[in-house]
Amino acid sequence: MKTRVIQDEPESAERGINPQAPVAGTSETEIAATRDVVWDVLTGIEHWPSWNPEVKSASMQGGLVQGSEFRWKAGPGTITSTLQRVEPPRLITWTGTTFGIKAIHVHALEARDGKTYVTTAESYDGLVARLFRGRLQKTLDDALEDGLRHLKAEAERRAAQTPRIDNQRRS
Repeated sequence: MKTRVIQDEPESAERGINPQAPVAGTSETEIAATRDVVWDVLTGIEHWPSWNPEVKSASMQGGLVQGSEFRWKAGPGTITSTLQRVEPPRLITWTGTTFGIKAIHVHALEARDGKTYVTTAESYDGLVARLFRGRLQKTLDDALEDGLRHLKAEAERRAAQTPRIDNQRRS
């Protein structure tokens, strides 16, 4: 009998998107905050507009579980998204549609020495994505970079406000 050791290995964000889609992108960053802090910021969907200026509004129907829907406005359109995978605090995936574009978005979080390495990936499929491939690719690449930049800033801001335990004895 073989024994398999199951570890908390990072999920590849790229594996969760549609590799055949005409538009696909990925971005990554290291955040000076614990994975739990990053997870709380990322999954507090209704609070996205408070830290991400690209998101104008967000509302959640149900809890943070597979199958829950949320609506959010970013850019010119309102997007209706459905949570597909929720594996706290390491992976969240959702699908969404707007203007005939079918999107799949993945965030994978990996704990590294008290910091968090975040990879995000997204794909766009559908007729609109095929017709406007070049323009949408630039839009997606910019959105992934900007989204991680805003996530990093908010998570690091929250981490800096978290009281640290002082191991020194008080006299």
